[in-house]
Amino acid sequence: MRPEPDTKPNKNMTRFKDKCVLITGGGSGIGRIMGRLALERGARKVVVWDIDERNIAASLAAYAAPERTAGYRADVSDRRQVEETFARTTAECGPVEILINCAGTQNEDDIDVNLKALIRVTEKYGVREGIRAILHIGSASGHTGSEFPEYSASKGGVVAYTKNVALRVAGWGATCNSLDPGGVLTPLNRP
Repeated sequence: MRPEPDTKPNKNMTRFKDKCVLITGGGSGIGRIMGRLALERGARKVVVWDIDERNIAASLAAYAAPERTAGYRADVSDRRQVEETFARTTAECGPVEILINCAGTQNEDDIDVNLKALIRVTEKYGVREGIRAILHIGSASGHTGSEFPEYSASKGGVVAYTKNVALRVAGWGATCNSLDPGGVLTPLNRP
């Protein structure tokens, strides 16, 4: 006879409960899945930022929770646009308590988007009192160096930067981690 699964909430399952979660690059792929998981785990609000309005609409439709979701077009590499969108996000949704940096690319903008924009968003909106958790979506390439040179370098930078942020937010009882998957088929890399 198989034992019954343990369904008691644990710290990881309840971390999202009643929190406002911002997901950059949340319009597709890993970002969309992160939004669904946050909602399933009780997030008060999931806010999707994406460069493509069609992707935002698709994520919000997939979530089927209009009272608990919002989406805004934002190019994370555009400082002014990020500032305006964050002001709008907090005015409409309240303070962001969990930041998931999922925006990324695989082209000549790798370092600008995958690393520099992630740093700018995190420094301005994540490294502060009131944040509970920060998650950076990296890549196994950041550890192995296998992929295109700029892409691997950008993701290696994410790994190192994550460690730096974790040290600085720990004093507030917050965490910062990176999730570094191997090959994942997303709209970014479909043949």
